[in-house]
Amino acid sequence: MAGSPAGDQFDRDVVVIGGCGHVGLPLAIAFADRGARVGIYDVSEAAVATVNAGTLPFDEPGAAGVLARVVSAGRLQASSDPSIVGSAEHVVVVIGTPVDEHLNPDQQAIPAALGGCADYLRAGQLLVLRSTVFPGVTALVEKMIAGRGTEIEVAFCPERIAEGKAMTELFELPQIVSARSPQGLERAKKLFGRLTDTIVELSPEEAELAKLFTNVWRYIKFAAANQFYMMANDRGLDFERIRKGLTQDYPRAADMPGAGFAAGPCLFKDTMQLAAFNNNQFALGHTAMTINEGLPLYLVHRLEQRFDLASMTVGILGMAFKGGSDDIRSSLSYKLKRILAFKAHRVLCADPYVTVDENLLPQDEVIARSDLLVIAAPHPEYRGLVTDKPVADIWNVLGTGVRV
Repeated sequence: MAGSPAGDQFDRDVVVIGGCGHVGLPLAIAFADRGARVGIYDVSEAAVATVNAGTLPFDEPGAAGVLARVVSAGRLQASSDPSIVGSAEHVVVVIGTPVDEHLNPDQQAIPAALGGCADYLRAGQLLVLRSTVFPGVTALVEKMIAGRGTEIEVAFCPERIAEGKAMTELFELPQIVSARSPQGLERAKKLFGRLTDTIVELSPEEAELAKLFTNVWRYIKFAAANQFYMMANDRGLDFERIRKGLTQDYPRAADMPGAGFAAGPCLFKDTMQLAAFNNNQFALGHTAMTINEGLPLYLVHRLEQRFDLASMTVGILGMAFKGGSDDIRSSLSYKLKRILAFKAHRVLCADPYVTVDENLLPQDEVIARSDLLVIAAPHPEYRGLVTDKPVADIWNVLGTGVRV
């Protein structure tokens, strides 16, 4: 990157828009760790200050030490000033693309975000869309850039990491790259070739669908497992025993997941994006949504059949959307909490990772004060849990089965 004809015009190699978040920051750190000069533009002044102090604003295994090192070396700097966008040859856009309360995607989210810093885009830059987008958004951004009369190449290179594994997967997984022009494609390949040896070339429209298909496929698989769990559980059978039996040394069933809350900021949202793209003709995706989103309701219904919830204090262990994470975005643990707040006498919550919820209590206090416990996130800290209280454990964290 540095030393290329275009690179000679710029002070930095890469700037990441929205770069203090769970996706953007690991990417910025990874590029800086590979020797790039990296800037971050983020509207959160608090997050910018935290990053510039060499401290992670959230938990990501393996990233803290690298961040401190690259900040100290002067290879990474964050700013809330949009002018930093003009300082780099490659501009990578990493912002959230949520659906609204009616499950409609916002196709204008990325163009609108770019509008806030578009005046700082410069000729010779490569603009890389990294967020999961509604199909056609890359073409929309291309049209927007062309309308400004600035010679900027546009690429779509979707992120593919799993939260908590970013600092290994950014270097190990193949990177999908796409661009309309051969020049843009070559520049995108060179950029992400700094991180991984395997590059997969697709057209922008193919890459947009590839990213959505990946997340939706996972969401549908989780829904199938959760439906199987409910079927077995309603008949007094342990789904986990069945799953382990049928997958043992049997490769055609090896990818069947266990039961559990399928949540977080991507899977549900991207399933609804794909449904909207297909004019809401996506029965499989909508059914997956009702199954996965309905699991907290099912769990409480089963608990009501066994216990007098109205007289009980229920403790929820794990409020993050996945095990080993501090991220509560779209966590179904909070949906479970709302349902139990209506059904039970009292609800208490704990999580060893989450730091942004002031209502959480210490785990020992929750266990001591509760009549019934629910393990809502499969944190490894719960594996050694010993209690005489009844526990609903659909993740099988305790290894004693998943019947409720």
